[in-house]
Amino acid sequence: MSRATEVRLTPVVSESRRTVLKAGGTLLLSVFAPLPSAAAQIMAVRVWPAEEYTRVTLENDTNLKATHFVVKDPDRLVVDIEGLELNSTLKELVAKIQSNDPYIKQVRVGQNRPGVVRLVFDLKDEINPQVFTLAPVGAYRHRLVFDLYPAHPVDPIEALIAKGDWPQNSPAELPPKQPEPNGATAQGLEEMPMQLTRVITIAIDPGHGGEDPGAIGRGGSREKDVVLSIAKRLKAKIEEQPNMRVMLTRDGDYFVPLHVRVQKARKVQADLFMSIHADAWVEPTARGSSVFALSEKGASSTAARWLANKENAADLIGGVNIKTHDRHLASVLLDLSTTAQIKDSLRLAKAVLGEIGGINRLHKNAVEQAGFAVLKAPDIPSILIETAFISNPEEEMKLTDESYQDKMADAVLRGVKRYFSKNPPLAKGRMT
Repeated sequence: MSRATEVRLTPVVSESRRTVLKAGGTLLLSVFAPLPSAAAQIMAVRVWPAEEYTRVTLENDTNLKATHFVVKDPDRLVVDIEGLELNSTLKELVAKIQSNDPYIKQVRVGQNRPGVVRLVFDLKDEINPQVFTLAPVGAYRHRLVFDLYPAHPVDPIEALIAKGDWPQNSPAELPPKQPEPNGATAQGLEEMPMQLTRVITIAIDPGHGGEDPGAIGRGGSREKDVVLSIAKRLKAKIEEQPNMRVMLTRDGDYFVPLHVRVQKARKVQADLFMSIHADAWVEPTARGSSVFALSEKGASSTAARWLANKENAADLIGGVNIKTHDRHLASVLLDLSTTAQIKDSLRLAKAVLGEIGGINRLHKNAVEQAGFAVLKAPDIPSILIETAFISNPEEEMKLTDESYQDKMADAVLRGVKRYFSKNPPLAKGRMT
């Protein structure tokens, strides 16, 4: 029955005051009762496959309610989305599943019943699904997210062992120092004596990823792509050094929550943590490279504080399932960030900044400090490197140039070697 019909049927003349009140109530209810809502509209579908987990995102014009369950033999994930009618955009999800996706074979999409769309993910292995919604942020509208994690994730140290990047002996029985070659390496790096008495593990964190593109240059370059390329070059160069190995917090285009990046570094007993970024500012004239360390007492400048707040918002853009976020761990990392860690971080940052200054203009000639969440490992010297301003057209061209990326990786490696030449690592057991 339409609103107009309801209003016409409302009694206008009543036999008693009681009837008048009842009629008036009917009129108010009919006028203010909500009309049947139109079906939600799916605006975009995205799939982010990775070894760690596969994420499927449905972006829509309103908040959606979904229920899900897992079916065995064969493994399937079934998702029912209410208030939705099947449209062409949602059908595009079928073609977005790649053959090399670690967890999804294929997806089937159909109208299960009026107002309910069903997605059936045929799986390659047993998974632990997380289904949650994200409120609008930045350029994104409402998002319904499906994260498909392996039911039995691989331990990060086991993964390094499988790749041959981790010694089979225990941390207390580390291999002896290997002599370094004289002269320059094949990459033209100046050799610096390092007193390495054990294998050094370095965690490299390419910022952003997946749903979070980071800053975008005027030429369309995305921060997440640039920093991943630089990080991979740096990884390759470090692995050419004796007694050094590397763990990337992400090795593809997918999002890793900030606290998980720190967790990963601690799980592989990292000696250093370096987060790689490409800066951005409201004015395209801003330029230069920077290196940041954590601060206990506030940011060293207004710009540093602004940047830290922007980078710390990555979880909102990238999308974190709040229900599974380890708030206790986050508070521990905040509370246990020690003066000693910050002191070592500043030494590392100074060494790296000095080397970067040889290939690009520095935004500031000193290490800056701010409350970056990703630098809050309590027991690992941690720095954040802004390789250049992607918002500056000239520096955007540099950042996308393979030669510049290579030079940046060389400079960071020289800084790391300079740091260890003055701060040799101590023997240590496995962290808890």
